[in-house]
Amino acid sequence: MKIVSLSDIKPYNPPAHFDMVALKIQGEEETGLTKFWQGLSYFLPNGGANMQYQTGTFGAEFEKSYYVIDGELTVIDEKNRATVLHPGDSVAIFPNEGRRLKNNTNRVATVLVTFSTS
Repeated sequence: MKIVSLSDIKPYNPPAHFDMVALKIQGEEETGLTKFWQGLSYFLPNGGANMQYQTGTFGAEFEKSYYVIDGELTVIDEKNRATVLHPGDSVAIFPNEGRRLKNNTNRVATVLVTFSTS
């Protein structure tokens, strides 16, 4: 067992993300977990992530999930279909499914991200 305190977590800059802060709370480097990593993301108003993870791109082969703790996060798929996630909502993104993320509100969106590594 390994305990991680929020005060010990360092921010990182995920590729293709903007106007947000990401904290990796679980993963190989942080705690030794090797099958997935987990992060806490704070999306500022109008913050988000560009289209990623579609077939043939970096990270496409992995499963991802987003769980909204606070605020709202809009998830847009490759066909430009948008779904708004509210607190308590989550979405599973399967391998080779592209997605964009956007906080279209004036509140910070707090999101728990889980990303498989195998």
